[in-house]
Amino acid sequence: MSHESAPGQPPAATPAWRASGLLFENCNCDLLCPGHVSFKQPCTHDRCQGNWAIHLDDGRFGDVDLAGLNAAIVFDAPRRMYEGGWSQLCFVDAAATAAQRAALDDILSGRSGGPWRILTRFVSNRLDTQYVPMQFEDDGREKRLTVPALFNTTVTAIRGADGRSDARIENLHNVIHGPTHTLARGHMRCTHPTFDFLNEGTHGLYSHFSWEGPG
Repeated sequence: MSHESAPGQPPAATPAWRASGLLFENCNCDLLCPGHVSFKQPCTHDRCQGNWAIHLDDGRFGDVDLAGLNAAIVFDAPRRMYEGGWSQLCFVDAAATAAQRAALDDILSGRSGGPWRILTRFVSNRLDTQYVPMQFEDDGREKRLTVPALFNTTVTAIRGADGRSDARIENLHNVIHGPTHTLARGHMRCTHPTFDFLNEGTHGLYSHFSWEGPG
């Protein structure tokens, strides 16, 4: 259960929290999603459809340890993302305890402050969180997150001009990503009834993030 208060009761105190790890994303836009650069830039297609995949290396929500957990958010947004009207579904690792599930849901819904509170104002349809088995793999230039028979996403880093290092963006502000964004080609398949998407060879990137709250 979340840390929301019952109707008519004083607001429940949100514990201090922090989380750090890997965030990788894919959507159906061309190589660099205009909405990633700025929500005011129109995306490639009439709808921007994709996901954010999350692996937590470290984190605590009050006294709840979050290290090692995984999550993913699948979204469907209009071409001009700043207009709002997003639909969104969160998958949380079934390996999480009840306390860890509640903490992750509070963080990723924006209820507990931090960067996801900023994005929540664009979401008009947030489906109930689903707790599902997840497999995360980090093979250096390639990152993968899989929910058997339901969801999978992979991003593969793009080589830079020297042919050895990865292509990066170093000075782009984004509230959920870390300061260095590694450009990638992405793949995603989701078979959820509301989010039936297939992206192949489209926008992808990843970064190492650090979040904290209350915000």
